[in-house]
Amino acid sequence: MTLSSLRTIFMALVVVSLSVPASTPRDPYEHFFQQSLGDFTEELEIAREEGKKGIFVFFEMDECPFCHRMKNTVLNQPEIQDSFNQIFHSLSIDVEGDIEIVDFAGIEITQKRFASRNRVRATPVLAFYDLEGNQVVKYTGATSGSEEFMWLAEYVAEEIYRLKDDNGRKISFTRYKRAKQKQKLLN
Repeated sequence: MTLSSLRTIFMALVVVSLSVPASTPRDPYEHFFQQSLGDFTEELEIAREEGKKGIFVFFEMDECPFCHRMKNTVLNQPEIQDSFNQIFHSLSIDVEGDIEIVDFAGIEITQKRFASRNRVRATPVLAFYDLEGNQVVKYTGATSGSEEFMWLAEYVAEEIYRLKDDNGRKISFTRYKRAKQKQKLLN
């Protein structure tokens, strides 16, 4: 998939998700997160085979009100679920979980330890990994809503995080989001 076609898809998805009346919410565990057996090396293979841009991991915990807000206002929206899952293979990790998984390097580890190794200190954490299992973007906290969440997806899928400005500084998501907000005001 070319950058141009990705940009076209994302623009259409953002317009659709913002202009269409909200559909009936769907359970994110059934419609957003893929069912996983806990082997992330296998998840990478699936993502590659399906032509995804990478893996999205939602680090959460049961008592987290911000995690619940994300699941009840963003991740449960059919438009978000359908469009996001065209681009990413999505998984959920309980930062307090004792369930054994196999990480991206093939090492058996508990969910709790995996979260610790990924420096998850608060929840939710929205982490994106490339198809080699390298974390490329990490966003701590809940997004303000569906629009910001889709901007984050676009930022990752179009690899904006790799770009630099005229001064040689990486373009942060905050800067990218500010540019999107300005662009929205002009349209």
